[in-house]
Amino acid sequence: MSVANVMKMVEENDIKFVDFRFTDTRGKEQHVTVPVSAFDESKFTEGHAFDGSSIAGWKGIQASDMQLMPDASTANIDPFMDEPTLILTCDVVDPTDGKGYDRDPRR
Repeated sequence: MSVANVMKMVEENDIKFVDFRFTDTRGKEQHVTVPVSAFDESKFTEGHAFDGSSIAGWKGIQASDMQLMPDASTANIDPFMDEPTLILTCDVVDPTDGKGYDRDPRR
């Protein structure tokens, strides 16, 4: 699915939240949810920042900035949420060098 198709899906389904999902080193799915007002096409090129120190075994608090890069081909609507929510599976990127994080199982 293209980024344009994802944006169309958001509009056509009156999406209220976007759930950025990723898997930690132990195989547990983690997520960061944002209101749709904080989501636009730039998330696919610039990513979404999150605190990597909150994930066990990843980053210390002193160097915890991480980036989630959504994969448009994974877009799906969560059938279990009360409010219309878009799910996007993400790659984890280290913003200091722009490379995929070595503890990201999708790498």
